[in-house]
Amino acid sequence: MNNYFVILAAGKSKRFHKKIPKQFYNYKNKEIIDHSIEKSVNSKLFKKILVVTNNINHFKKKKIHHSVKVIKGGKERSDSSLKALKYLKKYKPNNILIHDAARPDFTIKLLRELLGHLKRNIAVIPYINSKDTIKYRVKNELYNLNRENTYLTQTPQAFKFKKLYELAINEKSKITDEATLFVNKNRKIKFIKGENTNNKITFKSDIKLAKTFFGIGFDIHRLVRNKKLYLGGAKIPFHSGLKGHSDGDVILHSIIDSILGAMRNKDIGSFFPNTKKYKNIRSPKILKPVVESLYKSNFFINNLDINLICEQPKVSKYRDRIINSVSKLMMLKKDLINLKGKTVEKLGLIGKEKAIACEVIISITKYD
Repeated sequence: MNNYFVILAAGKSKRFHKKIPKQFYNYKNKEIIDHSIEKSVNSKLFKKILVVTNNINHFKKKKIHHSVKVIKGGKERSDSSLKALKYLKKYKPNNILIHDAARPDFTIKLLRELLGHLKRNIAVIPYINSKDTIKYRVKNELYNLNRENTYLTQTPQAFKFKKLYELAINEKSKITDEATLFVNKNRKIKFIKGENTNNKITFKSDIKLAKTFFGIGFDIHRLVRNKKLYLGGAKIPFHSGLKGHSDGDVILHSIIDSILGAMRNKDIGSFFPNTKKYKNIRSPKILKPVVESLYKSNFFINNLDINLICEQPKVSKYRDRIINSVSKLMMLKKDLINLKGKTVEKLGLIGKEKAIACEVIISITKYD
């Protein structure tokens, strides 16, 4: 695997009309550029991911994967691209993908397809057909272009490194993408179908409108002796565990109910009834399909607020352990999760240390 991924993020975003460059604007609960970084890292297809930017200090504040390197960009896109190629030359890459940070919605599947076609080609470019009628003007005359022969090219674009380097190092003009180098020299390009969702964000209006929903979850279980205690998927040392049809994890059950509520999708019992199939099942196994359904439906979690109501064990002692577990199970950043411990002043079953309850409020956003 001698593949390298370059993310060009040195633009000033003048047309975006915001105080910060668009690549650092919040989109689907993370900065636009973070989508490209995370997908390229998670794909496990690349030895190194190179971010080219004129905002080096911005990345000094961020925790980034060890495979990610940040270098200073140039004045124009073509300058930044050439800087990336010169930097990577010492690693002797076989293949290189070059991507615009302003396209956050590509998929890992597209990365695999590009690399697959690159085995038999020197340049692979994703495209989509134009939906609009395109015209061009010669002096005062307008002419139509045939839509069937008009390609809207996208990034990432994939190349054999040596071929791209040879063309780029000798190019004097300011190009808007690397495919242009191959077109200008009549080099063969393999075009593959791109993704209609892989749109470039240029204007603020390119970010689709979002709708926010809230959900509330609640659960309570009795404590019983000689049973393991699980809270948020984490095993907690305690003399008693929670009695239930499953493992009785009140935190995960409340989270599931809050997600289903926010998605307007009934309750936990409707999907996981008290049947033999779910007897003694670990709660992470029933949380997983609910979280997957959430993300597949294009929802994104804004924050998760958890109130664990009990006298014992003391929540503060295990707070980090529980948050780490929930974060991992939900593929959610830890800073989007809050956990608070509450007592009931010795009132009722909880006050007598015979039960533990939990309530959760979740905020989720869906982009149209």
